[in-house]
Amino acid sequence: MSLPAADTSKQPDNRTTMELGAVLPLTAEVRDDHLFVGGVDLVELAREQGTALYVMDERDMRTRMETYLEAFRSRYGNADVVYASKAFLNKEAARIVNEEGLCLDVSGGGELACALATGFPAERIFMHGNNKTPQELREAIQAGVGRIVIDSRIELHRISDIAGELGVEQPIYLRITPGVEADTHQYIRTGCEDSKFGFTMREDFAFKCVKDVLAAPNVRLAGLHCHIGSQIFALHSYPEAVEVMVDLMARIREEYGIELAELDMGGGLGVAYTADDKPASIEEFAETITAAVKASCAAHGMPEPRLLVEPGRSLVATAGVTLYTVGIIKTLPNIRKYVAVDGGMSDNIRTALYHADYEPVVANKAGQPRTEIVTIAGKHCESGDAVVIDMPMQRPDLGDIVAVFGTGAYNHTMSSNYNGQPRPAVVFVKDGEARVTTRRETYEDLYSRDI
Repeated sequence: MSLPAADTSKQPDNRTTMELGAVLPLTAEVRDDHLFVGGVDLVELAREQGTALYVMDERDMRTRMETYLEAFRSRYGNADVVYASKAFLNKEAARIVNEEGLCLDVSGGGELACALATGFPAERIFMHGNNKTPQELREAIQAGVGRIVIDSRIELHRISDIAGELGVEQPIYLRITPGVEADTHQYIRTGCEDSKFGFTMREDFAFKCVKDVLAAPNVRLAGLHCHIGSQIFALHSYPEAVEVMVDLMARIREEYGIELAELDMGGGLGVAYTADDKPASIEEFAETITAAVKASCAAHGMPEPRLLVEPGRSLVATAGVTLYTVGIIKTLPNIRKYVAVDGGMSDNIRTALYHADYEPVVANKAGQPRTEIVTIAGKHCESGDAVVIDMPMQRPDLGDIVAVFGTGAYNHTMSSNYNGQPRPAVVFVKDGEARVTTRRETYEDLYSRDI
């Protein structure tokens, strides 16, 4: 694995930090050349807590959660927002989601355990996953989770058997792959026909499986679910997916006389990772989906179901900033300027995995223009280990603190211990106060499970 060829034509943009627009956390500001978030000086925070360091803007997170609820409920009264915790989860995040009145989507036993440990109401938890183990299903059913989203016939029978043993009836959703192509990276398209997720619409398979679902004891089909992908900018695929889903609900009503009361359209709204990205707004996303559901239901003569969406990235990505310390600077004439930092693919795999772009700044020179093109390299034993590839930044010096924006989603949750690297701490900032919500790993932590 190596980096893409250097873009030697790229020129610095000479922007200062506050000119980066939508990539910035809500409370970002510059004071005396230092970057502040949540009223906290990130340069001083890096010196106190060490680097690499994940920083989360609590006000940004809460504001986006409030905006989502308002955007959907003002347009469609019977709506709920389900936070996709795979994007970012620790106990503090689960508490905030609960306080803001959102439901929570978990994708395995570990995420479920984290949520339950905070007292998150089980009835507002939705259990996902294409291969939930029998133990995970048992834990979810015993806890009383609100919905389990089933992904296969095999799983249907497992849930039916476990619920029968426990003497309960488990509400479920049927996950549908609607055959809709979303405009996003191939690794994060999930609604196309060739997908490991859900029940395909091909050859009417999903519709035929409904008969099995309705016949299974100890389960109740509460609704349908789909998720067409992630990091989606063009919203035109959503009305198409809505039509597929509502049409299936209408066919189920006609064939089986059952009016499904819930429709979960998943998430996928994209975010700005660079200053030039132009994602749709939360309000535009809400308008697109709610209008499509209303129109499709009217066309089929159906009552409007409870509508759910499952945002993850668009709730937390922009809230996150990762801090690093510059350790090595290496210039390859007419090729690249490498700025090596004390992190890398162990705390942010997205650049190596997706060739994702991020906006960096020197946090202790945040008021200055970005006059150089740099590649921020990690410290790991891989040529493709980079956090930022060929992006503008202020002139770096050894010991500078680099801040990379937009790291709130799929950084902490996808982190690893590659090369024996302890994972960073997570610090939430708000109103001038910083609090550690996940401590930094130690070397002892790394090997504590070894026998």
